[in-house]
Amino acid sequence: MLTYTKLKRNRRKCLALTGLTPKEFSALLPPFTRAYEERYPADKTLAGKPRRRKAGGGRKGVLKDLEQKLLFSLVHQKTYPLQALLGEVFELSQSRVNEWVHRLLPILKSALEELGLLPERDPQ
Repeated sequence: MLTYTKLKRNRRKCLALTGLTPKEFSALLPPFTRAYEERYPADKTLAGKPRRRKAGGGRKGVLKDLEQKLLFSLVHQKTYPLQALLGEVFELSQSRVNEWVHRLLPILKSALEELGLLPERDPQ
């Protein structure tokens, strides 16, 4: 499985897969974390309802760390592979890849917007 802890040791590979150097990745991580926590607070469920139980229980996902979530979204944006291929790289099913793509891309956009790094023109 592709992990950021392995990837950050190889600058060329990190740049090729994400479009960012490890230093740039580290600079993008705090705004991404803020945007993720703002969109999905720990005291609410994914549906936005108040939690009945404490967060953190249950099975641990493959994209459990925010570094992994950011890596996943950057690899998707940079290489734009088929969801089945992205699933193989991150050990997820194609349907989970689809869910994560739709969940993380707005957060990545918010983080890039906070840093002033969005493209000047809107593709739409």
